[in-house]
Amino acid sequence: MTVAAALIAADLALQRGVARWHGVGAPPAAVVQPAVTEQRIELRMARDPRLARGVLVQLPRKLARDVADDVAARRDLLALAPHKPGPPIRLGPALPVARLRSLYADAQLRSGVAWQVLAAVNFVESDFGRLRESSVDGAQGPMQFMPATWASYGRGDVHDPQAAILAAARFLRAAGAPAAERAALLRYNPSSLYVDAVERYAGRIRRDPAALLVFYARRPLVR
Repeated sequence: MTVAAALIAADLALQRGVARWHGVGAPPAAVVQPAVTEQRIELRMARDPRLARGVLVQLPRKLARDVADDVAARRDLLALAPHKPGPPIRLGPALPVARLRSLYADAQLRSGVAWQVLAAVNFVESDFGRLRESSVDGAQGPMQFMPATWASYGRGDVHDPQAAILAAARFLRAAGAPAAERAALLRYNPSSLYVDAVERYAGRIRRDPAALLVFYARRPLVR
């Protein structure tokens, strides 16, 4: 099977699996397996631009757009934090995706910051809370707050998902979101690569909210 054919097959399986799952309970194997297949192929494409170009022209238009955004976002994140050998990363369970979705929605109501952006930040920063390590700079929790920033915007425990998501919404609102979303994200993490990646993932979820379920069903990319 060609790479393009494998992506098309994985996307079809994902559509069917997500339609049956609806985000209730843990993602079933019928969603996880094609989500991880898609994730692994996109990682290969992110590391090999020539492969990416060859595959994208063979995909249906909608799938090509989604895959192109995923690949570009992953390429940006790889450039931002290149793979380096090191000790094992601590992992833990994420909250159920339906619970996360409700927390993003509540934060949007309170702040005006788009829930899709909060979801994308949560995904990029900690894989929805599965990655439990502090950053090399000392940022902590599912939304990766520095202690000084948490002191200004946080309430309670930096490791608590609800508290962290609300704090991220407060920060982004104070930084200019939703009107100046990119500028606010650049203050959250001063890297255009980071902002581009978050905006691509948020755009995917805006176009199709089911993309959140696909991202959630993927597995953390560690070491």
